[in-house]
Amino acid sequence: MRDLAIVVLAAGKGTRMGNALPKVLHPLAGAPLLAHVLHTARALQPTRLVVVVGHEAARVEAAVRRLDPEAAVVVQEPQRGTGDAVQVALPALPDVGTLLVLYGDTPLLRPSTLERLLAEHRQQQAAVTLLAIRPEDPGAYGRIRTDGAGRPVEIVEARHAPPELLASDLCNSGVMALELELVRRLLPPLAPHPEKGEVYLTDLVARAVAAGAVTALVEAPAEEGLGANDQRELAALEARWQTRRREELLAAGVVMPAPDTVHLALDTTIAPGAVVEPYVVFGPGVVVEEGARVRSFSHLEGARVAAGAEVGPFARLRPGTVVAAGARVGNFVELKNAHLGPGAKANHLAYLGDAEVGAGANIGAGTITCNYDGVAKHRTEIGAGAFIGSDTALVAPVRVGAGAIVGAGSVITADVPDEALAVARGRQCVREGMAPVLRERFRRRQKARERKGEQDRRDERA
Repeated sequence: MRDLAIVVLAAGKGTRMGNALPKVLHPLAGAPLLAHVLHTARALQPTRLVVVVGHEAARVEAAVRRLDPEAAVVVQEPQRGTGDAVQVALPALPDVGTLLVLYGDTPLLRPSTLERLLAEHRQQQAAVTLLAIRPEDPGAYGRIRTDGAGRPVEIVEARHAPPELLASDLCNSGVMALELELVRRLLPPLAPHPEKGEVYLTDLVARAVAAGAVTALVEAPAEEGLGANDQRELAALEARWQTRRREELLAAGVVMPAPDTVHLALDTTIAPGAVVEPYVVFGPGVVVEEGARVRSFSHLEGARVAAGAEVGPFARLRPGTVVAAGARVGNFVELKNAHLGPGAKANHLAYLGDAEVGAGANIGAGTITCNYDGVAKHRTEIGAGAFIGSDTALVAPVRVGAGAIVGAGSVITADVPDEALAVARGRQCVREGMAPVLRERFRRRQKARERKGEQDRRDERA
């Protein structure tokens, strides 16, 4: 197998997206469009991966560094078309081998499709192999003209295509495999198109045929060639991606009674046998292990839910959270950078931030860890088997020992030893028979207020 290099074209502005964010950085499934393409590219294990940036170059380059630190970045300035973009990338590419050209706004392209494209390219010993699609509405897609043997001989832009070619639905997806030796020889002489002053990579097909090179094509499902040119198309891509990923999880054995209501992220990992109830949102970085249950209306991000654990309904897990085996996080509980140990429970109405909760501990309703002092975050440690009474405030940094009990309504500012009882609240005062006296006092006060209000209104009328 010859060496494979990949170029991802990500220099465009995306004017029709309607905002200042570069098109390839618009989010889909919790990650930039570009992240999806880089993820697909890396699955092919290229020897070299180059991203061509242009509009908002520094911003896009910073995203590439974060998403794929090993990728090379080159800047196309000014942006003069796809052919010029590949030419700008050539110094960062090997002298020979196969080059795969991808686009930074096509998140539905599958690695298996690209593997099929590369296999055909090698089997045919082709210099150029195109990935063709047949979209429902060919519209503005460039058309592929083929010879009698079905080999591509040129790509014609829709606005330049004659009626007989425009009637064809065999369209160019933009993705192509090229031999680098041919690219280095035939790409530099390509002239810009006078109407836009841009060099089109698609012109390389006709040049290759004229030079006697072998060309080939592979057809892919139309959705794999779809990109996003505006917010409506981006939303449509999101819907397609979510549907595809849900189907993959269902086929793998994940239980989702209402899959259309579950929103997934690019890197969401859910093991077979896990249960995800309706209306759950997964942000980036979530792992749900086998046998865990995520109940309705929960939101998870950057969290791990271990086997047999239960989360929700109406729970929020924020980054850094681990819910260990058999632990339970109930309704209206929020965890941030917190580790809930095996069998521990926080069943309702609690906030646990920057906390370590030991195995089997019980967190009462209304408990909060006061982890932020306005400048820095501090940790709370709760030992195994501890019992935290309802409406308790744990002022970090603080430790509650194993087996300790904290009385309801306490504000804990100092460490509690193992097996100790801590109560930190005002002393209760009881005066027998005082309730009727107070009620009568309150009634007299209310009547006095009403009389005064009526007198004030009479004075105003007078």
